[in-house]
Amino acid sequence: MIDYFEDLRVGQIFRAGPILVTRERIISFAEEFDPQGMHLGEEQAVGTLAGELIASGWHTGAVTMRLLIDGACPRFQGQGIGAGVDGLSWPNPVRPGDELSAESEILDLRRSKSNPRRGVMRIKITTMQQDGKPVQIYTATMIVPCRTDGS
Repeated sequence: MIDYFEDLRVGQIFRAGPILVTRERIISFAEEFDPQGMHLGEEQAVGTLAGELIASGWHTGAVTMRLLIDGACPRFQGQGIGAGVDGLSWPNPVRPGDELSAESEILDLRRSKSNPRRGVMRIKITTMQQDGKPVQIYTATMIVPCRTDGS
């Protein structure tokens, strides 16, 4: 576990996975949160732009969150707080049977201007299929605890 902002370095990479995405979980997630035909079953997917059963991008996001907690992101004393994301994209679909892994790379670190006991970390997060093809990419900004106030 990373304890504090001061323990981080630009360029550090964190990885976790894989998590298997099953047909049943794709459909279950879609029924509750994103009930579009391409996510609800093979028959419903016919005639959609996807033309086949694929996971919702939001399902992919939920799996990514689990992977981040499992180690694809630094862990902190007192936890970090998400402050936003930029450039969210889903370049390839997630299909039943895909095994997803995630990787994050620290892009930037700076002390908060409004609270010197907090740091601001920007990380690029990529979720990939078993063959390495990306299925989700974004940059996140997180507020993280500092060991000292920087003085």
